[in-house]
Amino acid sequence: MIGVGWDSVRLFLHVLAATVWVGGQLTLAALVPALRGAGVDVPKRAAQAFNRIAWPAFAVLVLTGIWNVAAENDRMHGEYRTTLMVKLAVVVVSGVAAAAHARSRSRRGLAVWGALTGLSALLALFLGVLLAG
Repeated sequence: MIGVGWDSVRLFLHVLAATVWVGGQLTLAALVPALRGAGVDVPKRAAQAFNRIAWPAFAVLVLTGIWNVAAENDRMHGEYRTTLMVKLAVVVVSGVAAAAHARSRSRRGLAVWGALTGLSALLALFLGVLLAG
């Protein structure tokens, strides 16, 4: 069996947190139309329940992201560094947009901030795959 080291733990935690953050957003977005049919306040309650796991997952993403940068310090040059800087900016956009979405009171605000959150989370995921390659 392949040995387990800190690199494996670091990457596992990062991928697990990304699964919750990105996958949860996609799942919740797909469920919103059905949830609306169950009651006016049901989508909001579902989003609040998701936020109880999403924000800790985002925190784990940030912490393991810092750990990843420290572990991959020898690669911090050229295209890798540029891609990493873009990813970090996209992660910030994702977090800020998610916070704005959670505080939004209008349908338009929920739609715009929700879309920006989801798109930026997907882009951050894609950039992470690029960095891992």
